[in-house]
Parts: sequence; structure tokens; C-alpha cells
Amino acid sequence: MKPLLIVEDDPDIQTLIKWGLNKAYDVLQARDRASALALVGKKRPPAVTLDLGLPPDEDGASEGLLCLHEMLSMAPETKVIIVTGNNDRESALKAVRMGAYDYYLKPINMNELKIIIQRAYYLYEIERENRELHSILKREAGFAGMIGQSPEMMKVFDTIYKVASTDASVLIMGESGTGKELVARAVHEKSSRNKGPFIAINCGAIPDSLLESELFGHEKGSFTGAYMQQNGKFEYADKGTLFLDEIGEMSPRLQSKLLRFLQEKKIQRVGGRSDIEIDTRIIAATNIDLNNAMKEKQFREDLFFRISVISINIPPLRQRGDDILLLANAFLERYKFMFKKKIKGFCREALDAIENYSWPGNVRELENKLQKAVITADSSMIEPDHLGLEALHKRDISGDAPDEKYTGMTLKEARNKLEKDLIEDVVKKHKGNIKRAAEELGISRPTLYDLIEKYKLPIKE
Repeated sequence: MKPLLIVEDDPDIQTLIKWGLNKAYDVLQARDRASALALVGKKRPPAVTLDLGLPPDEDGASEGLLCLHEMLSMAPETKVIIVTGNNDRESALKAVRMGAYDYYLKPINMNELKIIIQRAYYLYEIERENRELHSILKREAGFAGMIGQSPEMMKVFDTIYKVASTDASVLIMGESGTGKELVARAVHEKSSRNKGPFIAINCGAIPDSLLESELFGHEKGSFTGAYMQQNGKFEYADKGTLFLDEIGEMSPRLQSKLLRFLQEKKIQRVGGRSDIEIDTRIIAATNIDLNNAMKEKQFREDLFFRISVISINIPPLRQRGDDILLLANAFLERYKFMFKKKIKGFCREALDAIENYSWPGNVRELENKLQKAVITADSSMIEPDHLGLEALHKRDISGDAPDEKYTGMTLKEARNKLEKDLIEDVVKKHKGNIKRAAEELGISRPTLYDLIEKYKLPIKE
């Protein structure tokens, strides 16, 4: 039960309050300032009822007010309810000005006092949750919302600082799920454009026929269904930043229009003839090798040099060392607070599984698995099966000699082979159903398609 401290020198009133509240609270009792402060220091009760007339000043309020001051200095979050005589309202009001939660004038009506105490506990819980959330957000803030202490991520943070003060175009490269949009937002937030809008668009998620209109806008009547003039993302991002995710998926025709903007800082809406001057910074991102795309004539070389004045490479999660556990703990704190789950942490086996897994879906996959684990956990500790990593963990701790197929490989080569074999096995298990395979692997379908392409797996849906 929740602890409640009653500070009262009158034994009859002590008995009355304890009798009325002991079913709902763990009632602690003190008759003087010294014993009251000792209990506050030891038990940290969320709420206290305090009589101002404590010995040696039973007829005054000096000892009670001193007790209140020392109590709030020791435990400022504690809600202190002053219980005093009707002839001492002035002292009760003084106590409230000093920081007491509320006051109640004798004689005591237990029903009324119960309501005041319940409200005090309710406020205490809200404030406690807010403190926890603030602590989580502060801990997660890291660098513009990104968490990382590895040398690889410190290089990323350093580059963000350097490039943010300029207006140069930035190209962010990294595997799916590494946090490319977070890096783009960090550049924007650290720049002089941070008061302007940050507009993001995924070039690979919108058909080419619609992407042009989404980016550049259109004039009324420019195509079937264009019933009114519509501004595009470029115009919405004026005086701010436009983030073009998966720019490698952009068609050659739109690449030409983007190149013209980068050269002249002007656009034309679809169906329009007038140039519109736009002041926006371009940050692009890709998870494909643009060098290969240029060799295959799928991406313009002149555009590449325009968008990559500064390049930022985000390392995959498997190359970030202790950042994996740092992120895992941050996500655990976030979701156990969000879903109000009383989870203490990870068991040793879960930590081993997290460290040994290759995380093909990177930070996004880790976050998804932690969210699922917190929701489904039925114990106070996160275990490998909550994360969907039990099979991997059993394989790692079986005690058998290393599989011959990994002999002679570097750790990176062995991880890649394990990842490749796991993907192939799961996709075959689901008979080529990419959606179900991605769900079991804990990654998105685009990420799974990227990995299938990466390892050149002969898989058909």
C-alpha cells in the first residue's frame, strides 16, 4: 500500500485518522518534528498530514512551520496537507505560501479529508510521471534527438555541426533504418533556417506521375483532376529545408528539374510558364549506391555533384558498438513509460542476444522489437523470446563447436552470412510471402527487398 505519514501529537486524533485511512494506505505516525523528518527521509511518503501545533510549541505554529520547511527541503515532491485548528487559519495560509499542498481545519470529517488526500496522491503521481518523461526525453535527446556515443556517431555529429552553419546541399547515405531523416532534421535544427519549415518527402514512395506535382505543384487545369492551383513541397519549404528521401528512386526527367532548381533557385509548376524563385536548402538521402546508379545511367552525374557538396555516411547499427545497448535501454524506458509496464530491465540472455544479432533493419528494427517486447512481456525482465531473438540466442549459447561454414571468416563476413541464411530461410518458410517474412524478421518490406537485392537472393514471391 502507499505510505501516508500522519504528524499529530494528539493521540485521539492520530487514532481517528489511522482508523479511517489504514485500509487504503500504509499509515505512518509521528508526534514531533524529529520523528516526522526521520520517517520522511526513510520512507519518502507521497503525502503527509501535518498538525502545526507540535511540541514544544503545542499552542503555536512555529514548530509545525519549521517541520514543514525542513520536510519540503528534504522531499520537495511530497504533498503536505496542513491539519490545524479553526482559530489558526492565518498560520495555515502561511504554510500554503511556504509550499504546503492544502490545509484542512479541525474538527476532522474523515470523508472530506479522504478526498483531499486522494487529490494529493493523484497530483503526486502526475508530477512523478512528468518527471520520468522529462528524464527520458532528456536522456534520449542526445544530439537533436539522436542517441550515440560511438566514434562512428561522434563523426556524424561533428559533421552535422560543421555543415549546419552553411547553406550547402547535403547527401546523407546509409542503410534503411539508420536514421537518415533524423540527421536531416538535426542539420535543419542547428542551421540558421531552423525558424523555417522542414518538409520531408519520400521520392520512392510516390509514383513518378504524382511526384512531379507533389514537388513542384501544378496550375489549375494542367491535367485531369487539377481543379485548382496547388503549391508543391518546394514552395512549402521556402525559407526552410526540403528533405528528399530515397532520391535515387527519382526519374531522370525529375532529376533534370531538380538540377535546374539547384542551379537557378527557380521552379515552374506543372502546367505553368512563370518562374518562381524559391529559397530552400536541399538535403537528400539514399540507401542505394549512387556511384553504381551513375555507371548504369540511372542517376545524373552532374546532379550527384550538386546534391553531395557535403556527404554524411551513417554507420549501420551493427558497427556502432555499445550504442546498441544504449539505444535498447532508451527505447525500453520510453515504451515501458508509454505503456505503463513495470519492467526492471533486460535479463543477461536478452542482452547477449541483442549484442550478437546483426540488426539488418538497424535502429528502426531495434525500436520495433523493443516496442513489441514491452507490450508482450509478462515478467519484470525482458527476455530473448520477448524480442523475437530466442532462436538466435539458443544457437549462440548451445556450446557446440562453431559451424564449419563460418570457419575462416571474419566476424563481419560471418554476420553477413548468418543474415543472408536467416533471410533466405524465413522467406522460404513463408513461401515467398515478403510481408509475412518481414513481420517475422521484425523489419519493413522495403528493408527486406533491399537485403534480398544486397545478397542477390534468388527469391520469388
